[in-house]
Amino acid sequence: MGMATKATWTIADYMALDEPDGSRYELSEGELIVSPSPTFRHNQIKLRLAARLDKFATQHGLGFVTSETDFQLGSATVRRPDVAIILTAHFLAEYQNQIPIPMAPDLAFEVVSASDRAADLLLKTSQYLSAGTASVWLLHPEAREAHRYQPGATQPQVISASGRLESSSLPGWSLPLSEILPAT
Repeated sequence: MGMATKATWTIADYMALDEPDGSRYELSEGELIVSPSPTFRHNQIKLRLAARLDKFATQHGLGFVTSETDFQLGSATVRRPDVAIILTAHFLAEYQNQIPIPMAPDLAFEVVSASDRAADLLLKTSQYLSAGTASVWLLHPEAREAHRYQPGATQPQVISASGRLESSSLPGWSLPLSEILPAT
């Protein structure tokens, strides 16, 4: 779904953009990526996940959960994960008002839409991991499964509808996938 309107975009070009209603922008190695607005179902999954993650992270003082926040992953790459967490140890107070946040999230979650292309998702995942993200989760609502990517792993860990999301970055966190990807 990539649409570039000029040869190479800088972070400054990206920050100067006005996002029209119905579109979301990201910057991938200097290419402006325009995505359609997410569906109601996509947003429901995102909000369900964010609420459960936030409750756990807050109760245990582990980190800060955000949604649709720009993270600078490279000199010309800004990604906006559906849900992300920055661990307490990595969070600086100035991030609260900074766009983009000048680091990779510790964990990133993307809800896969019908319009997403596999190659684009894999590029985005590799950008997160290269920039320091410990785990990237691609949530597949139609297949009712999640794919967890980690640095150095050649294949994702696939979690089925009956499985649970867990991460060593969030000790004790365990979320049944069925709670956020219910059957339609």
